[in-house]
Amino acid sequence: MLKWGYVFMNEFVHLHVHSEFSLLDSSCKIRNLVERTKELGMKSIAITDHGVMYGCIEFYKICKMYDIKPIIGCEIYVANKSMNIKNVDRENFTSHLVLLVKNDVGYKNLLKIVSSSFIDGFYYKPRVDVEFLKAHSEGLIALSACLSGGISKFILKDDLIGGENLLKTYKDIFKEDFYLELQNHGIEKQLKVNKCLVEFSKKFNVPLVVTNDVHYINKEDAEAHDVLICIQTVSNIDEKNRMKYEGEEFYLKSPDEMYSLFEGYEEALLNTVKISEQCNFEYKFGENKPPKYIMDISLHPFEYLKRLCFNGMIYKYKEFLDEYKEFGEIDILDENSFEKLFSKINSSLNKEKEILLNRINYELNLINSMGFVDYFLIVWDFIKFSNENEIPTGPGRGSVAGSLVAYVLNITKIDPIKYGLIFERFLNPERISMPDIDSDFCYERREEVIEYVKNKYGTQNVSHIITFGTMAPKACIRDVGRAMNYPYGEVDKIAKMIPNMLNITIDLALLYNQELNSIYNQDDRIKKLIDVSKKLEGLPRHTSIHAAGIIISPENLVNLIPMQKSDNMLVTQFPMSNLEEVGLLKMDFLGLRTLTVINDCVKTIEKNKGEKVNLDRIDFEDENVFSMLSEGKTCGVFQLESSGMTNFMKGLKPSSLEDIIAGISLYRPGPMDEIPNYIKNKNFPNHIKYLTKELEEILNVTYGVIVYQEQVMEIVQKLSGYSLARSDLVRRVMAKKKHDQMELERKNFVYGVFLEGKEEIKGCVNNGIKEEVAHKIFDQMVQFASYAFNKSHAAAYAVIAYETAYLMKYYKSEFLCSLLNSVVGNVNKVCEYIKFGESVDVKIYPPCVNNSYRKFVVKGEDIYFGLSAIKSVGDNACEKIVYYREKNGKFKDEMEFFKVCVKNSINRKSVESLIKAGALNTFKISRKDLLSNFEKILDGMVIELKNNIDGQMNMFGLIENSENYNVRYNYENLKDDLNKNLFYEKEVIGLYISGHPIDKYSEIFNKVNTHFLEEFFNDLGNQQEYLINNEKFLKDESIIIGGVINDLKKILTKNNSIMCFFNLEDKYFSIECVVFPRIYEKISYLINNDNIVIIKGVLKRDSEEVKILVNDIISIEDEEKLSLYICFENFENMNLGFEKVKDIISMNKGKSKVFLYCYNEKKSFRINENYNVKLTNKFIFELNKIFLQKNVKIVIK
Repeated sequence: MLKWGYVFMNEFVHLHVHSEFSLLDSSCKIRNLVERTKELGMKSIAITDHGVMYGCIEFYKICKMYDIKPIIGCEIYVANKSMNIKNVDRENFTSHLVLLVKNDVGYKNLLKIVSSSFIDGFYYKPRVDVEFLKAHSEGLIALSACLSGGISKFILKDDLIGGENLLKTYKDIFKEDFYLELQNHGIEKQLKVNKCLVEFSKKFNVPLVVTNDVHYINKEDAEAHDVLICIQTVSNIDEKNRMKYEGEEFYLKSPDEMYSLFEGYEEALLNTVKISEQCNFEYKFGENKPPKYIMDISLHPFEYLKRLCFNGMIYKYKEFLDEYKEFGEIDILDENSFEKLFSKINSSLNKEKEILLNRINYELNLINSMGFVDYFLIVWDFIKFSNENEIPTGPGRGSVAGSLVAYVLNITKIDPIKYGLIFERFLNPERISMPDIDSDFCYERREEVIEYVKNKYGTQNVSHIITFGTMAPKACIRDVGRAMNYPYGEVDKIAKMIPNMLNITIDLALLYNQELNSIYNQDDRIKKLIDVSKKLEGLPRHTSIHAAGIIISPENLVNLIPMQKSDNMLVTQFPMSNLEEVGLLKMDFLGLRTLTVINDCVKTIEKNKGEKVNLDRIDFEDENVFSMLSEGKTCGVFQLESSGMTNFMKGLKPSSLEDIIAGISLYRPGPMDEIPNYIKNKNFPNHIKYLTKELEEILNVTYGVIVYQEQVMEIVQKLSGYSLARSDLVRRVMAKKKHDQMELERKNFVYGVFLEGKEEIKGCVNNGIKEEVAHKIFDQMVQFASYAFNKSHAAAYAVIAYETAYLMKYYKSEFLCSLLNSVVGNVNKVCEYIKFGESVDVKIYPPCVNNSYRKFVVKGEDIYFGLSAIKSVGDNACEKIVYYREKNGKFKDEMEFFKVCVKNSINRKSVESLIKAGALNTFKISRKDLLSNFEKILDGMVIELKNNIDGQMNMFGLIENSENYNVRYNYENLKDDLNKNLFYEKEVIGLYISGHPIDKYSEIFNKVNTHFLEEFFNDLGNQQEYLINNEKFLKDESIIIGGVINDLKKILTKNNSIMCFFNLEDKYFSIECVVFPRIYEKISYLINNDNIVIIKGVLKRDSEEVKILVNDIISIEDEEKLSLYICFENFENMNLGFEKVKDIISMNKGKSKVFLYCYNEKKSFRINENYNVKLTNKFIFELNKIFLQKNVKIVIK
């Protein structure tokens, strides 16, 4: 039997393999690929994705898991002439080359090749050239690649000289590590190429190697892969001239298949094993590579950090007031002053100072011993930059709020001592991992901070992080259906059957949805659609950029990981989890809209009232603020404005920041069940019972309820004697429900741990706590630990919640204005804030070219609508209008305004939108007149502008200065249709401003409605939260409700019947309505957008949504369907009452019947049809005044 060393001839290694990270070009999911490699008895496999290294670490780890040797590689693109040529040049064609990593040097060179191909050589494809390869070839093995390889391309063009020259070039670069690659996928061109390659091999003494260009795992996956190619190229399988892989041979073949296919080429087959033996690169995980803080002073970083902390501590804490008065802010380099400061602190110690001093020294020493000094200095530095440049920063996020060091450095803004926050929850010496300090910034200025970091640490050392969008089940079915050329309706129907659930897959959907499962089993076309979709589901589809994550490296990132560019930004090729594994430091620079709102509000207050508000100095124990929250006035308050949270605050009646911290922690699935207990215990603290008195000190702040992870840690520490570091490990074990470890920890908690007679953990029993009680406490902790919240995170967010509540309480106009500016474009939110403004007596004026600015603005206590909120009115147009008005005074009339529009090239669509929005109402001309004539006026002005010559006085000159300027256009005096104006407003603003279509029917709806939309939602975006917290509302019930139809959608059912969905809206809210085919057939003529109707149906509430199943619809104009009932105690009152109302009825003739009802007799009497009425607001209002509201009713026939 033929051997190569000790290797038998039927051994084979696949060296040309594309994983799922050859995006939309390979369907090989890495785990499935490696599993199949194992099944086929192969001991090694390579990854060679097109131009990228996205999946290398994932591939490496999974190979190791299955005891398969991983070979890291890439199929790169090589420019024939130069990677720097970035224009059309036929001679500079791009070809493929497979590179495989032998060792660490080879890996670093591959990083540079792949990274530079994107950063420097990208032109349609990421490319390098032979000159670059010459400088970065060490440690790499090169294979000549597929038919797209450079040598193959020359052969196919019959340019053998060109092929030979390129071969010699590659041989010169890679020496004995260059191989000519033989492939056979049943393609005729390959036979021609292979023949030449064999001849070249002999002529130039270059070894051959056999590969199979793997793009899918099994032969039967060829069809799904073909569909994937169609998705990539936006084509379908029925198109003739499209990209297509010929045949079904691009799969992971067994060694026997490869030997059979290449009989007579045993040496080339065995070369795969030889190459594998040469490739011995190993990733080194867990070796941290933290960046170094760049200092321009001679101090050691730890000494620098220590001095910064002591500077901050004497400033922050009143306990050090004497020291602060004497030393103030000390020059960081003044050695003598710091020695005196340390001496003074140590000579005047008291209990409070000692607590602070011990904590700060403990944290500093731990940070130093774990090697994170530079990390803290880097974060301090960019927070300092933000503060110096007035870029709003958050109070901290996550467990870092438990660090006193972070607090005194101004990285966080909440005192961890005052609120009992634990440092070990953030940094644990017994759980070595990179710290994680996430920072919030004003979202409008976040990029400034990132740019500062890039400039300080080097643009090549700082990068954004890649993310991958995957083919989720619904989207995958739609993509596959389009690629397979299925009708849209058929595909859409199947896609909609996938439940909206977290972590749903197509297989789970078939399990959960019996209708889908039935169609799958009965319809072969649908089965094929779903089967193909299942094979492609979950594949990466495209790359994107992490919303907040930034990597800061101690050196050029290209030396450590593969990089690429996206929109001129440096981006990692490894996702976040892989970056952490190779020890790179990730920081989150988060853009928080609320910080922008707060910043805008503070500036507006100063401009409007002349007050400078410093939120770091406000009273965090203001009773008025807590009283406002207790009343449920949480609109715009960070984390508290959802309807469910509003109800919680009303029940809780918070009286301290601790209550808000607890509220944020409890209002989540799981701990939400404890909300009633928390409220009850707060209101009746005398009824709280603790299992043991030792718990009171820990749980009294949350009224006997375990709310925080830190409380679990404290219980373990104080009751049983764990160290805080070890207690954090116990918390993690409980949270992850590791049962074996939990039982071990239960034993340790209750009885203690003694090693060789030495006490490690004392245990509850040895601390005097009864054994039975200790077990109960442990059970409680296990119950809560899986969803107990990080108090440090909640505390930081509670600070922002309080700050926003404070602004709403004392500066409501300015705060609402800032809120409105932050949600322009979100109609639901704009409506919500306007409604709240009205409820707290803040007047919000409609848009006006003489009063409005680009954004919403405050004048006094009133808010003026922003012009930029009007559709098609861009910022540029707004600024030109405001600039002219500020310079020359308010527009005298519409003609002056139109001339400014012409002169400043403000387009006609903008003018039309301004008219429709009512922004020209100030000129007392109807919108109908303006819309009918404005284009003619503008045309005349444009002609006049063209005809005027330099130096002549003209009507444009009159704009700038003329007291007698008074040119008017001769309008037709058309009257506005009020309803039409309202719909104009909805069209260009998204909401009704001057009124609402239902206003003229409000009295009818007040009589008819059994419910009002406001009852269901304070915030349409938080329906689910509301429902979860209001289980009593989950029962179906009958409903009658009026409103406007909007967002009508009709669909065809599987029985070819029509059903529809629409939103029923009132002035501020909307609800989805569903009309099934049987009902739709009867009332379809009434279902049109903008129709004002009364709905009769069933209100359906569940944990996901609120909707109405419609049984009937009545047009508000259908008078005969509405009857008026006037109710009386007895017949005598009825007769008297009718005499009173007879004249009013006679003046409101219409088609609605009138009935008189007697309560005592329980009888109704219809009045003669000559007295039929037209129901109007005015008429009903008059009846209400005469008979009281409760005695005037409208009944639907």
